[in-house]
Amino acid sequence: MNDVVIIGNGPAAHRLAERLRHHGHEAGLTLLGEEPEPAYHRTLLPHYAAGSLARPSLHLPPVPGARVHLGTVVTAIDRERQRVYAYRHGIETVHRYDTLVLATGARPDVPDVPGLREPGGGPAPGVTTLRTTADCDRMNGGSVVVLGGEPLGVEAASALAARGNGVTLVCPGAHPLHDRVDDVCGGMLTARLEAAGVTVLGAATAVRRTPGHLELSDGTTLSADTVVLCAGVTPDTRLARAAGLDVGAGIVVDDRLRTSDPSIHALGDCAQFDGQTLIGISGAHEQADTLARILTGRPAVHRRVPRILRVRSRAADLSCIGSPADFDRPGTRQITLTDRTRLRYARVAVRDEHVTAAVLFGVPQAIATIGMLHRSDRRLPGDLLGLLLDLPPRPASDSAGASADPVVCLCNHVTRQRLHRAWQDGARTVPALASGTRATTGCGGCGQAVEELCGQWARGTRDLVEETCPALSS
Repeated sequence: MNDVVIIGNGPAAHRLAERLRHHGHEAGLTLLGEEPEPAYHRTLLPHYAAGSLARPSLHLPPVPGARVHLGTVVTAIDRERQRVYAYRHGIETVHRYDTLVLATGARPDVPDVPGLREPGGGPAPGVTTLRTTADCDRMNGGSVVVLGGEPLGVEAASALAARGNGVTLVCPGAHPLHDRVDDVCGGMLTARLEAAGVTVLGAATAVRRTPGHLELSDGTTLSADTVVLCAGVTPDTRLARAAGLDVGAGIVVDDRLRTSDPSIHALGDCAQFDGQTLIGISGAHEQADTLARILTGRPAVHRRVPRILRVRSRAADLSCIGSPADFDRPGTRQITLTDRTRLRYARVAVRDEHVTAAVLFGVPQAIATIGMLHRSDRRLPGDLLGLLLDLPPRPASDSAGASADPVVCLCNHVTRQRLHRAWQDGARTVPALASGTRATTGCGGCGQAVEELCGQWARGTRDLVEETCPALSS
């Protein structure tokens, strides 16, 4: 029997444990989580911080048969004896492994700006990162400044504005996501955020914080009861480095996600494959799926994961596929749609009728469909313009039905029809649909859509009962 120990209990670790059980792993499976609560959707933290999601709504479903040790701080790895040493409630614990998986994630960056950091390097009082539920619980006061123009900063600012806070988003570039989207798309994103109550300040950085205020590089002083740091993350490689494993920007792994010790694997934010660390939860899920197949004896190798950034907020729905350089590769043609009136934008790079890169804003159905086609390396529908405009497109021969059955859960490619079949079979709640289809168990961003579908189908059933059998509805 091969006992697997996973250091970490975040979304990547949870996904790996769930897929190991799915593929028939029956030996010991242990997860060591530093946080004191069960695994949860980290990408939904902005909504929890804003009060639009209750804490239990974040939690991922338990993995059958997995031993999960919460509040456990791992202190060392003994590779020779294959032991992991940790502390829980002040008591040292030892965990033996046949296979060890490092899913240690990443640590939020805290800029070295006077007033933002304590002497030990952590956030000062009134300052918080956005990596855990405990971070969210530290947000107090009416005025909030969010530092960072990347996806997490955009999502946090939008969610906090919806809560009623006075929110300012400070971006180092001219507009949010300045290194991923052009000025046209960036302007639309800024307009959406400002319409949602967020003040966007571009080309600015923090230079000093005093209690209740934040000074910027352009001389502006902002009211700031809370400063939220969304200024990037650094892969957490401390345990791996101390254990003598090869470490670059992340923990170096091969195409079987093995470290320099063949008994130890790594995945998620902490891992580095082919010179590159991950961006986005979808890549971590794909690594977990691959590693679960490898560890259960199935043929699988890890390849570079397509770089997909997704921003989900009340203010904007934005997806970036590939990198800016992919738009200029030889043999690539570009299709661009700009709708300034309705604030919709699409820029798609196509080679041999396959998407190689895209920036999509304000076109949710196109985001879902093009993302699915890109991940599965399938040809575009014949009517690309219709797809970008959310019209019923004419599918290409090998992508029939790509948009006739909309994808609701992009992470697990769960379509509306599949959800409806599960609902008809008795899965009448969001947790039941999650258990039966795996919808909402990826990034969690489709949770609201699944809940709305449940309500819609329930209302349809009640209406049918009232119409055909009035006595049963009374």
